[in-house]
Amino acid sequence: MGQCVTKCKNPSSTLGSKNGERESGSKSHSKRSAVHKDDHGSACGKSPGDILVNGTKKADAAVESSQPSTFSGDIKKDPVTSAEESSLQRIGELFRRYKDEREDAILEEGMERFCNDLCVDPTEFKVLVLAWKFQAATMCKFTRKEFFEGCKAINADSIDGICARFPSLLNEAKQEDKFKDLYRFTFQFGLDSEEGQRSLHREIAIALWKLVFTQNKPPILDQWLHFLVENPSGIKGISRDTWNMFLNFTQVIGPDLSNYSEDEAWPSLFDTFVEWEMERRKKEEETKCILSSDTEAEQT
Repeated sequence: MGQCVTKCKNPSSTLGSKNGERESGSKSHSKRSAVHKDDHGSACGKSPGDILVNGTKKADAAVESSQPSTFSGDIKKDPVTSAEESSLQRIGELFRRYKDEREDAILEEGMERFCNDLCVDPTEFKVLVLAWKFQAATMCKFTRKEFFEGCKAINADSIDGICARFPSLLNEAKQEDKFKDLYRFTFQFGLDSEEGQRSLHREIAIALWKLVFTQNKPPILDQWLHFLVENPSGIKGISRDTWNMFLNFTQVIGPDLSNYSEDEAWPSLFDTFVEWEMERRKKEEETKCILSSDTEAEQT
């Protein structure tokens, strides 16, 4: 599945990713106080005739004997634990449905079937968001741990459950801090970990920028991508610093680029881009003026 958003080994293709600590309230102090009070009352406020040989109060023994015993040799499971176990079983069944026959992970073919069952195109933004929530380390691959932890993170253990979570996940990705995390994840996600890549291929970076800005496209994005396409010889790869700083660039620099300063600590590629884009706009204006003059001359 070369076009899976979770795998983009082919630069010419379009791109097609946990924690909840249970709070345990401790009331040991209050329990010790209560036990201490009962012990004190038994020793000081009750006559020896009220205490059985084993130390149990007669009144307590009567209450206990009147209640049916729930102990049948097996420890009764906590309902919450049982629900969690059932959910984990369903996640396990879901994982096995798509996992590879030889590797304990969902690979390219399984990912394609997974996306089909989710009714999503492998190249769309939803799949990138899902990969982000699963914290997938490799394109077009979910390990067992990533799949289980991801499903638990989004509180879903079925195809219908995952589909139902998409609207809230997309809204979450619109939040500034969450989008920043998604944006930085996308760079790491695009690297080929097996080859030990440290920068993105230019074609991969272009495709990922288009994808990650699906919901909030900055005004300068088209010009930036056009610059990258038109200057292939001078741009071999996109570094992590350039990727991260471009998000800051879109937030700080206006569409007309008038407030850009080379004296600030921007990557050198941005200096080249601004110079190239300003020259392109100048030529475009000159062309418009010439065409306008020709039109006026023809009319007269």
